[in-house]
Amino acid sequence: MGGAPDSAISFLRSPVAVRQRCNAVLDFVLAGQSDHFSLDLARLSAAADLTWQVTREAYPDVSKVPLHSRINHFGVGGVDRMACFQALADPLERARALTDLVVTSVLLDAGAGAEWQYVEPETGLRLQRSEGLAVASHHCLVSGMFSSDSARPLQADANGLEAVTAELLGRAFQVDAKNPLLGLEGRATLLRKLGRTLRAQPEQFAHQSRVGGLCDVLVGHAQAGRLPAARVLGTLLEALGPIWPARTQLFGVELGDVWPHRAAGGDGPASGLVPLHKPSQWLSYSLIYPLSVAGIEVIDVEALTGLAEYRNGGLFIDTRVIVPKHTSVISGLHPQSSELVVEWRALTVALLDRLAAELRQRAGLDARALPLGKVLEGGTWAAGRRLAAEQRQGAPPLRVQTDGTLF
Repeated sequence: MGGAPDSAISFLRSPVAVRQRCNAVLDFVLAGQSDHFSLDLARLSAAADLTWQVTREAYPDVSKVPLHSRINHFGVGGVDRMACFQALADPLERARALTDLVVTSVLLDAGAGAEWQYVEPETGLRLQRSEGLAVASHHCLVSGMFSSDSARPLQADANGLEAVTAELLGRAFQVDAKNPLLGLEGRATLLRKLGRTLRAQPEQFAHQSRVGGLCDVLVGHAQAGRLPAARVLGTLLEALGPIWPARTQLFGVELGDVWPHRAAGGDGPASGLVPLHKPSQWLSYSLIYPLSVAGIEVIDVEALTGLAEYRNGGLFIDTRVIVPKHTSVISGLHPQSSELVVEWRALTVALLDRLAAELRQRAGLDARALPLGKVLEGGTWAAGRRLAAEQRQGAPPLRVQTDGTLF
């Protein structure tokens, strides 16, 4: 396939497209054309104030904020859960195993719901939400649940992933009637589809029949040991495209976290579509560490965008930057494909860029020193979580009907 189809798909897989289309939606809302939201940009300083406060509490030296990464969650409670990976002597094999861990853990990290919790057997820690999902998924991989080779438990291979059922995953995540986990079947389905994709597209995984083969592919794309973050994202979107539930397709290619919106603009085959790529961009941020273990420096990290998820989006609703136009915005249950949800998420991405600019001014740092990945970690995600805890016992501000693969 060449020419226009390739060009349109490549564009929609780029962070440039994410920014361009999300800002088109922001302009549409600012012009008063939205049925769902208005914007009060004067309130952006309040969102920046809280984010700055939360960031400084956690990181008094703002230049030391780490990137928003799944890796950060594995140390929750001060427990070193990565020792088994350090025991792998070969750096590239260690990087592959970390890639197996990060990819499966991110794919399992859609919102857990307010009731679910995970009690870690070894420590007795009682964990919820992202931290609980991280630790539970870590134990799944380390136990060999995703591997078909008992001699090599620290991998996620095709046979192992295809054997994952909702029942098996539910036991590992301690799910029962009193401890429900949202989207359990969707998560299990996603892992099985990942296993089938390893088999169907072996070249995307260095013909290794394991997720960690992605690491070899990305290492191969590097030049002089350096790899642009946008190339990481594009590679992931191409390799993992077949695993996503049927959403938006172009020329028969499943685009993933890409949605129609009347304000998206553009021309040609890619017109009218808003790419957000929340799971794949978070995965891109999270793979920076495994790639560093393989000796690769990911550069131009500031090219990636903010993440269109409910903590960041909740920050802007709870600080009244994004203002619902009617009560049903808050009270209703909205499909993730609805214009309302797509609009909220697109506004979140566009506003994160503006908020990040304010924070950089306060910190005296540029986008390279304080990329959005650090603003998220410092940051907007924690500030959104704090407001959610204060106002709704941790629940998001909008009720979204999700399939367990996105939020």
